[in-house]
Amino acid sequence: MSTLLSAMHARAGAFTALRRDIHQHPEIGFKEFRTSDLVAERLQSWGYKVTRGLGGTGVVGQLKRGSSTRKLGLRADMDALPIHETTGLPYASNYAGTMHACGHDGHTAILLAAAEYLATSATFDGTLNLIFQPAEESLGGARKMMEDGLFDRFPCDAIFAMHNMPGFRQGQLLLREGSAMASSENILVHIEGKGGHGAMPHLSADPVVAGASIVMALQTIVSRNVPPLQMAVITVGSFQSGVANNVIPQNATLKLSVRALDRSVRELLRTRIVEIVELQAQSYGVTAQVEFLPGYPVLVNTAAETELAREVAIALVGADNVVLQTEPLSGSEDFACMLEEVPGSYLFVGNGDVANGGHGACMVHNPNYDFEDRNIPVGAAFWVQLTERFLA
Repeated sequence: MSTLLSAMHARAGAFTALRRDIHQHPEIGFKEFRTSDLVAERLQSWGYKVTRGLGGTGVVGQLKRGSSTRKLGLRADMDALPIHETTGLPYASNYAGTMHACGHDGHTAILLAAAEYLATSATFDGTLNLIFQPAEESLGGARKMMEDGLFDRFPCDAIFAMHNMPGFRQGQLLLREGSAMASSENILVHIEGKGGHGAMPHLSADPVVAGASIVMALQTIVSRNVPPLQMAVITVGSFQSGVANNVIPQNATLKLSVRALDRSVRELLRTRIVEIVELQAQSYGVTAQVEFLPGYPVLVNTAAETELAREVAIALVGADNVVLQTEPLSGSEDFACMLEEVPGSYLFVGNGDVANGGHGACMVHNPNYDFEDRNIPVGAAFWVQLTERFLA
């Protein structure tokens, strides 16, 4: 075990307690008031210049050392999920219907543990920006912080983030250059027909039949328009129309979830969805509108920053505990928005697997999930070593 990792293990007890306190008091997106207070108070006590209010409840802690103009950003997310916890743990959520089911309590504790060490014991030359982000869970907290001037006020030459990953050995570090997580589109299709009596369909324009045809036609986009070696998903998760069996309704609404791992494929999907919806609607004598709700872009890790992260990971935990080019994920993450503005990399730390009896093997967004506390010193040591390398 490296000297740095040993030092972080020695400090881990306090930050494990802090993580469990945050776990007991989960807060959903843009309502992380207690959590952001805790983060700001800790950062201020260690000498960081603290700025609050970006993205509503976001917190940025800045620490400058030496004379270098180099600037590094490290980001952690703080929000919880609207899930009722069933772990039965002594530090389980105090709030019915809300829990930290994705490990953001752990991500926050990791970055705070690194922040304390970086302020008191580390050596670096440059500006360190620690970004504690609200509302990652489908609410666009990253984009909101950016709209509030995050990178104008706190410019970064590179930015990094970390997420726990159940199903991999605890403490294993997983990296990937290029597309690492999929884009996510939330799309509504509004179909307007002509209502009427169910016994006289010839006098109506049925939005249900048109909608059913649209659902089936959308499935051909992935099978016939997307290159076979590219990943794409079009899921119609909701089809809402009508209330009575003898009434042809006036309208219908489809709700789509659309994902891709390539920016050009994402644009292809958007184009073909509009074309198919409009032409299918026309063929059934109804009208249809496609509404694109805010989504997340493809998360793309840049080459130089990912290579630096790989070198730091190997030096910290050894090559046997590092996956240099892990498989991409079909899930989405709004850190992708930050990576469209600033080069950087997003990596994973194994939260535990069943084969090794891992406490953290349960998948995220599950009521039985819990973050693996043994990852706090691993993640914190990684942030410290990365900072000392980047701001050398």
